[in-house]
Amino acid sequence: MSFNIVCDSCTDLTKKDFEKGCYTWIPLTLLIGDEEIIDDDTFDQHSFLEKVANSKGACKSACPAPEAYMEAYKKADDIYAVTLSAELSGSYNSAELGKKLYEEERGEKNIHVFNSRGASSTQLLIARKIYEYASEGMPFEQVVEKVEDYIKGQRTFFVLETLDVLQRNGRLSKVNAVLATALNIKPVMEGTKEGIIQKLAQARGPKKALAKMVECIVKEGQDLTDRILAIAHCNCYERAVYLKKLLEDKLEVKEIVIVDTKGVSSLYACDGGVVVAY
Repeated sequence: MSFNIVCDSCTDLTKKDFEKGCYTWIPLTLLIGDEEIIDDDTFDQHSFLEKVANSKGACKSACPAPEAYMEAYKKADDIYAVTLSAELSGSYNSAELGKKLYEEERGEKNIHVFNSRGASSTQLLIARKIYEYASEGMPFEQVVEKVEDYIKGQRTFFVLETLDVLQRNGRLSKVNAVLATALNIKPVMEGTKEGIIQKLAQARGPKKALAKMVECIVKEGQDLTDRILAIAHCNCYERAVYLKKLLEDKLEVKEIVIVDTKGVSSLYACDGGVVVAY
């Protein structure tokens, strides 16, 4: 049985992932003022971040059409889709509707849409976990069950350099955003198990905020010796390396990987943002 992993473009896959030949990329559309940018392999992060910084209007994303998912579902016998949290984006609902459209046209097949209840590096780890199980020849139903259990145990944390995009999207008051910027306050945010974003802590300056985030992870007391941690960074590799060192000093983990953010993650993490998932 062949399999394919269909991922929306907030899944921060790497070149090595795509080289495996079993991933299909479904791009979201990035909206910067009146300009539309497709989050595909033509995405230029440097140019994009400049446009976000210079824009005074809305900066947001639009989910893929259901038809894009429907077409992707034709590529293999077993289909696994990974999307942004259903509580944050319409991508999950679009993927589910694409499944219905496919089944109406071609009949039922093995298609499962995973609600990541996260974004970025969270989705990356889910996609890689699917690949791990499916490439071993595990039956479709068992892959779905084990990955859904994996998602229930996932955690996501992030530190942003700026709150500007969140404020422009109505997720934070302008007063709070301005105060945070003026005082150099960096919030430590978490993605909850329900798939929403909330503030966990804060610190003055990025290094202190990263240290605070590590403290929060350590405080949870999870055994991470068999877990892989993924750090996605937006144009701040040195900051990601610094965070990796902090984590290695405080935790015993199986592996820590560093990846670049693609378009959607770059939009919301903003220049200098980091997202940690495990």
